[in-house]
Amino acid sequence: MHPSIAPSSVADSIPLIIVSSEELAEVLATLPAPAKAFATAQGFAADTGSHLVLPDAAGGIAAVLFGWAPLKAEADPFLPGKLPPLLPEGTYRLERLPEAAAANAVLGFLLGAYRFDRYRTKKAPPKARLVLPPGVDGEEVTRIAEAVALGRDLINTPANDLGPDGIEAAARSVAGRHGATIAVTVGDDLLTGNFPMIHAVGRASAVAPRLIDLTWGDPAHPKVTLVGKGVAFDTGGLDIKPPAGMTLMKKDMGGAAAALALADLVIGAKLPVRLRVLIPAVENAISGSSFRPGDILQSRKGLTVEIGNTDAEGRLILGDALALADEEAPDLIVDYATLTGAARVALGPDLPPFYTDDDALAARLASLSRAVNDPVWRMPFWSPYDTMLSSKIADVNHIAGSAFAGSVIAALFLRRFVDKAGAYVHFDIFGWTPSAKPGRPEGGEVQAARLVYAYLKERFGR
Repeated sequence: MHPSIAPSSVADSIPLIIVSSEELAEVLATLPAPAKAFATAQGFAADTGSHLVLPDAAGGIAAVLFGWAPLKAEADPFLPGKLPPLLPEGTYRLERLPEAAAANAVLGFLLGAYRFDRYRTKKAPPKARLVLPPGVDGEEVTRIAEAVALGRDLINTPANDLGPDGIEAAARSVAGRHGATIAVTVGDDLLTGNFPMIHAVGRASAVAPRLIDLTWGDPAHPKVTLVGKGVAFDTGGLDIKPPAGMTLMKKDMGGAAAALALADLVIGAKLPVRLRVLIPAVENAISGSSFRPGDILQSRKGLTVEIGNTDAEGRLILGDALALADEEAPDLIVDYATLTGAARVALGPDLPPFYTDDDALAARLASLSRAVNDPVWRMPFWSPYDTMLSSKIADVNHIAGSAFAGSVIAALFLRRFVDKAGAYVHFDIFGWTPSAKPGRPEGGEVQAARLVYAYLKERFGR
């Protein structure tokens, strides 16, 4: 169990009473007179996210009031995630919590207890623990919280400690823990194996590029393939980024982190699928061997690709990996990539766009995203924009000649590498929380992995 989950046998837990401003008078009337008087004297109004520790007669903690209306449409399902660093040490039980909100409330609490302190003097972690409410599966929420922590740790780790080889090590750790098979193609072997775009993007780095290929499960089961962009650091290449543009580029492997977190969930739950995870892991560095604007690259698919800008490297490495994924015609391909600034301009950091031609799949993902509080928003594979990728000297350019529809253009480029799969979904994620929110500390974030896990459980879990 997660360390923030208390044993169910704890009898002397502290009530953590959920109350909205509309219900405050009713709840205060049920409290002992001294507690009611204390809350009134403190001016507690049950504002959303506020809390008040109520003392008992001996100077201990009698209860905690927490302002929240979990069933309101605008309520944040993870709001209890702000509590772990605020509550005194102790074991708490949630009271007046609707059953429909319980699983997300507990998960938000666990995710809010996350800390990344690898490079700092260790501080004591939050010591508040929750007794599981009835109906909440402790092993399941633990598995989800730990998978998210895995992905967050990877994104938060700087590139000097997590290059392409470090991403490989993380994938090997997941494979070893679950008994999965892993194969890695490194350096010039990428050319022999027909992954020319992965090689071209990563060849300038002192750490060789590689393609990580992890498989697990019965080959007779439905085939699900995950592809994660693993750019350990992105300078922009010869089209070098300005300093401000490089500040967060350690997170450009956020797609790989999301794919590994999802793999950890799928395998941990033993879903009846044949899972494959493909991660092209590179550093987009600068040296005499850098690929250049105007170069023409071969691709595994057979398409020739004109390079319009070396800072659009992610779609190149994904193209080769998607082509490999598509060759065995899996039932579903899902890719995760920190791909375009245009997606952030359109939807901000917290709402990743996703693309698919499968309307039923899109509708289900949209619905589940709300249920599990892993928000996404569907964007279109708008085919008329395909012409914006035209090249006069190659089969395709990998960028458009204008600043319009950048996320759509990138998605259309990727779609060219998928023909045979039963369904294909592309997530253009940010992989980062710029300012802390309940259950989402500032720093690396695993976006859309919990959502796809919920979908795979629903579709294949039976």
